[in-house]
Amino acid sequence: MSLKISNQVSIPLAEIQFQAIRAQGAGGQNVNKVSSAVHLRFDVVASSLPETYKESLTKINDQRITSDGIIIIKAQRFRSQEKNRGDALDRLSELIRAASVTRQRRKPTKPTRSSQRKRVDSKTKRGQLKSGRGRVDSANL
Repeated sequence: MSLKISNQVSIPLAEIQFQAIRAQGAGGQNVNKVSSAVHLRFDVVASSLPETYKESLTKINDQRITSDGIIIIKAQRFRSQEKNRGDALDRLSELIRAASVTRQRRKPTKPTRSSQRKRVDSKTKRGQLKSGRGRVDSANL
């Protein structure tokens, strides 16, 4: 069994550690007895992920990733442990997919001559409009 990230990349579930903990917040009488929340731990450096994925994950500035390269996800949205496990796995795969996306480099462009001319013309026009708002001198009328 494995967690599918993309068509070529998947993580064996043996590399992911789960720890059941008690959930925080309101929950009635059950909250003190049942450990329904889940801590997911995934060691990026020791995993079987491709090197490109590992590099991009370690470069991300995310509070869920420790300086040692371990991803820790706490899932406590649902009342059952199984749903929280699934939620944590979904969030892990989403994080890894987001890290694998490479952004296209921006090509710097120069404005055209006509757009530069339009910009300057509109600025002079606006300046003339504003200068016309000044005080009217009655002696010159």
